[in-house]
Amino acid sequence: MSQRSIEILVGRLITDEAFRDAFVMDRSATLQQFQDQGHELTRVEIGAVLTVSPGWWRDIAADLDLRLQKANLASQQTGEGT
Repeated sequence: MSQRSIEILVGRLITDEAFRDAFVMDRSATLQQFQDQGHELTRVEIGAVLTVSPGWWRDIAADLDLRLQKANLASQQTGEGT
């Protein structure tokens, strides 16, 4: 079940701007909330995700076609975001 959870996590980090922003601001809290929602992650997976530079997720998302991303409407209203 853990492999599916890491796939969901990586997908959200790349496609969900609000989730990605929360992760960049507080990686540990965001991962804890993700797990609290019922997703299982091993210590190895958590460690691997935490070693990736937070800016890398934004860089990857910037290269992804916008039609595949979930926009953060709150940041668009305030002029923030990727």
